[in-house]
Amino acid sequence: MRTRLPNRRASETIGFKFRGAPYAVTFSRFADGQLGEVFVDAEKQGVDSANDARDLALCLSIGLQHGVDLDTLRHAALRDASGVPQGLLGAVCDALAYLEQEQAA
Repeated sequence: MRTRLPNRRASETIGFKFRGAPYAVTFSRFADGQLGEVFVDAEKQGVDSANDARDLALCLSIGLQHGVDLDTLRHAALRDASGVPQGLLGAVCDALAYLEQEQAA
């Protein structure tokens, strides 16, 4: 069952690069601190990668709102033999996981 976020909510934005391209990830949390919504924007709009980033964020948000935790999504992402993400999903999840580790420390 989907848990919705309030209509008005705080959000944070972080930036990172993947395959040399800059991305901005904006996210919101549920009242308990768990991630609940993600937006991913590519710096260059109107290109396929920007559309893919928005679609990825939508799917990621739906998963989070249906109770799938970030680590499950992170570990499901395609990675090379050394654990480096091969797609944007893994890169976004890694960036968010890194932020969560930093905030917990």
